Amino acid sequence: MKVKQHTIKKQVELSGVGLHTGVISNMTFLPAPPNHGIKFQRIDLEGNPTVDADCDLVVDVSRGTTLEQNGARVYTVEHVLAALVGMEIDNVLIQLDGPEPPIMDGSSIQFIDVLEDAGLEEQNALRRFFEVQESIQYKDPSREVEMVALPTDNYRVTVMVDYNSPVLGSQHASITDIDQFKSEIASCRTFCFLHELEMLYNSNLIKGGDLNNAIVVVDRVVEEKELANLAKMFNKQRVEVKKEGILNNVDLRYRNEPARHKLLDVVGDLALVGRPLKAQILAARPGHAANVAFAKKLKRAMEKAGASHIPHYDPKLPPVMDINQISNILPHRYPFQLIDKIIYLDDTVVAGVKNVTMNEPFFMGHFPGNPVMPGVLQVEAMAQTGGILVLSTVDDPENYWTYFLGIESCKFRKMVLPGDTLIFKCELLAPIRRGIAKMRGEAYVGNTLVCEAVMTASITRKES
Repeated sequence: MKVKQHTIKKQVELSGVGLHTGVISNMTFLPAPPNHGIKFQRIDLEGNPTVDADCDLVVDVSRGTTLEQNGARVYTVEHVLAALVGMEIDNVLIQLDGPEPPIMDGSSIQFIDVLEDAGLEEQNALRRFFEVQESIQYKDPSREVEMVALPTDNYRVTVMVDYNSPVLGSQHASITDIDQFKSEIASCRTFCFLHELEMLYNSNLIKGGDLNNAIVVVDRVVEEKELANLAKMFNKQRVEVKKEGILNNVDLRYRNEPARHKLLDVVGDLALVGRPLKAQILAARPGHAANVAFAKKLKRAMEKAGASHIPHYDPKLPPVMDINQISNILPHRYPFQLIDKIIYLDDTVVAGVKNVTMNEPFFMGHFPGNPVMPGVLQVEAMAQTGGILVLSTVDDPENYWTYFLGIESCKFRKMVLPGDTLIFKCELLAPIRRGIAKMRGEAYVGNTLVCEAVMTASITRKES
């Protein structure tokens, strides 16, 4: 699994008809900054409203997942979301000039093809995985649905379906890592049963349905008169079917293509949790309603696990900048180089790490016998973290100095002791103008705020 956040390198687009609305839409994928997440934008509506890919914004699960926010709806988002999860793309803006992404061939593969054409760009931010720590279960006895998330160190999904159909029977599908999605799952198409078709059509759904973007499973004998009606429904001269099988005798891409498509839907709907998952997902008879309900349960567990404004530090993951890269930017050296790692960096926010040990030189003289990290050095370490943010805005940071101009509202909330790991977060309070930067800095040990201040600094080019 990728450890850093990714977006796409360039804008790409595709067009097609929406499965349920029947409206032709142009869809454009655009690069987005770190921590942007996945957002849709309805550029055909006044104000160009955006809609976050968030399970709490789901308003309909009738044969697809529909989001609504800011007065705008986006229908059938799951296949696009599945493609993005399968490619481990974290940040993208998806513009639509209609209400629904194109259905394409009913799978995710054509979305993946166009995203691969755009290329992936690694970003200076670590992915914020939601790592499931204990079993999280969802059940809907009325539909015999069961879903569970179990702890694991990657993203695995297994789906079991049983349609009581002589054509499909019981099926299961699985992937043991998300990097298998493209080759094993992405090309599997959406499907429905013949007995559902008329109900869907009469419910004002599948207006864009066609035999080239959906599999219709025929599990009973069909009379010629009904075939004629189906041909009219799909605007075809003729449709045919064997005694039991697939309408128009379409060949399945896999024997268990329906189960694989259900896995695709699970991956797409669980993207609405809002963060990449490290979990083993087991799903029996899932559908969009269950998937979204389960996503909400996972999101509540994620929110309970920690506040999102505190930088997340996982020592197992590689840093955005290591000590050597920091030394190439900051002029500080021992014993005043106080930052060990940069774990997050974008245009306005930076997060750094300092491991406090008893071997720090200041402990020799600062409260011998009662070692406490001096508050002024906490502020200095926080300022060095902010210096990385400020210097990242120039093309040749090694040719600049950063100087303190002011410190305001500085508070020390709790003592920092040997063995603590300090996490610093600095955020610009306004755009940098004329080399002057003002930022808010915070320092945490675990989830506890230990120090905070508002700092002003200047960047000055070194004299040649």
